[in-house]
Amino acid sequence: MSGGDAWRGNVKARLYERVRERGYDSLTAFAEARPAVPLYVLADELGKDDVAAVQVLSGLLGEAEQRRQVTRFVRDVLVRLLSESLPRGWPAVLDDTNRFNVAEALGSWFAYTPETHQERVDQASDALLATPPPPGWRPLSPDDELLRTLLPDEEA
Repeated sequence: MSGGDAWRGNVKARLYERVRERGYDSLTAFAEARPAVPLYVLADELGKDDVAAVQVLSGLLGEAEQRRQVTRFVRDVLVRLLSESLPRGWPAVLDDTNRFNVAEALGSWFAYTPETHQERVDQASDALLATPPPPGWRPLSPDDELLRTLLPDEEA
């Protein structure tokens, strides 16, 4: 977001108006049509000057809570963060640069995770670092097999 108008007016109404203008009935449907696209890019698509990535994140979480799909949302956020921090996939070697990029993605993931899922995200992050995925691994959706193993759905 380059402008400062993201917090003016009714943020939620603006988000949903923009989503409907693009032919989607929910923010989730809009985001799912753009798998592995970073949150800031989704925000720019909805309004470069008046939509912030954190607003998209918050809206997606709200919808996930309503649908009882918070774990899937949490996996989706990681997919989007990995796409941003590791565009070529998981590094073969964790040199200083790659270690920073992995830490940036995992740290942001934890920070963006609702408190209800932070312990599970912490464990999943530890597992990814202890037993790294194959070099080049780049999940393209929250339904990625490895991600579902690390963070299985638990909601009813």
